[in-house]
Amino acid sequence: MPQVIKLVSSDARLAQSLRETGMECVVVPREALSSLAQPGAHQPEMVVLDLRNDPQIPPALGVFKRQHPTTGVLLVVSRLDPAIMLEAMRAGVNECVADPVSVPELQAAVKRLKSNVAARPHGDVFAFVGAKGGVGATTVAVNVATALAKIAPDSSLMIDLNVACGDAAVFLGSEPRFSVLDALENVNRLDAAYFRGLVVRHKSGLDLLGASGRPTTGAFEAGRLRALLDFAGQAHRYTVLDVPRSDTTVLDSLESTTKIVLVANQELATVRSASRMAATLRQRYGQDRLRLVLTRTDRRAEIGHEDVERTVGIGIRHTFPSDYRLALQAMNKGRPIVLDNHNDLSAAFTAFARELAGTAETQKAQTGQPRTLFGRLIP
Repeated sequence: MPQVIKLVSSDARLAQSLRETGMECVVVPREALSSLAQPGAHQPEMVVLDLRNDPQIPPALGVFKRQHPTTGVLLVVSRLDPAIMLEAMRAGVNECVADPVSVPELQAAVKRLKSNVAARPHGDVFAFVGAKGGVGATTVAVNVATALAKIAPDSSLMIDLNVACGDAAVFLGSEPRFSVLDALENVNRLDAAYFRGLVVRHKSGLDLLGASGRPTTGAFEAGRLRALLDFAGQAHRYTVLDVPRSDTTVLDSLESTTKIVLVANQELATVRSASRMAATLRQRYGQDRLRLVLTRTDRRAEIGHEDVERTVGIGIRHTFPSDYRLALQAMNKGRPIVLDNHNDLSAAFTAFARELAGTAETQKAQTGQPRTLFGRLIP
């Protein structure tokens, strides 16, 4: 697809100069900024805003940058007025050029913006979401993340997206000073140095961006979350997300994920909820991204594996044995189970992590359980 500049101007010569940079230039009216500021609006590579005839920075620009902080903005002004520059900086403008605008100067500014927003190699991002509370989604996410850190030391990250009430730090025995809320509130400042100050390094080599201990006053903007996840994916080989199942903002912001892992068990209420959750995620992200795993699997359960698969509409990709005592001890100690590799549960977590990372052959999910209670499973 061609790289596109949205030019907010009526100057045909400026449009032609921008096209000479090699990018497609689409001229739009100033009112178009409000449309671009919508959370789901498709974004161009950059926006060029011509203020030579009207030096007032439109209020929509600040809204636009808060919703889409990774989209570059270039201002064209009559002169480099300090007051305008300060206002532009506060609005999140990335570059500014003044009259007379030469093509080389314009090309240099566009090149700098392109280099800042150019797609870098993107690591794998795995989102874990529980079909119901208590299924062990955080346990799975923490242990898979720790196992991935063994594969890619110092390049694996876990983000607890349960912004104000997550427990990933407890499972890892960590006490983060900063949180995912700090990252979301300062998404415009994200760079390697700043991000390093926000995360806490676990002894396994896993970085954690934990939940906040302070209450939130309201939902955060989807654009900020998308920017955070995109930055994390670019900066790390593996990123694991612990996703709250009831937060629609988070569930609607997983475009950058490689796989979305739905965690369920063989309880009736959980399977029904998994069916509804899978339908929502399938419609939003497609079938190929979804993976279904079962925790506390029981071969003697009335609800068999085939029942779960047919109800949810996804094949079971992996199963984890039931060992509640071991899982509870690991959480109380703040030590992930995969750090002790002499038990079946640790082996199962490690095998699934290797499967996600593509370092081991996919293991066929266990099926063949007798079909029982199927009529009750359909929501």
